[in-house]
Amino acid sequence: MAEAAALPLPAPSTPLQIPLREVAPWAVFGGAMMLILLYFVGADQGATSMISGSMLHEFVHDGRHLLGFPCH
Repeated sequence: MAEAAALPLPAPSTPLQIPLREVAPWAVFGGAMMLILLYFVGADQGATSMISGSMLHEFVHDGRHLLGFPCH
């Protein structure tokens, strides 16, 4: 039996590198959105609440328990 000649493997390509200058604004935006969400979940019927009533509280009720905020 004849054996096939081994073909050379292609060189591995370098991974895609994204500059920090392009990622930083999105990271800041994402962090700000997470802080806003944390505010609405954590402070919704507190002294600093911007929205009155219990609708927001009922909407984020399980999230409050998940994050360990006192609720009742």
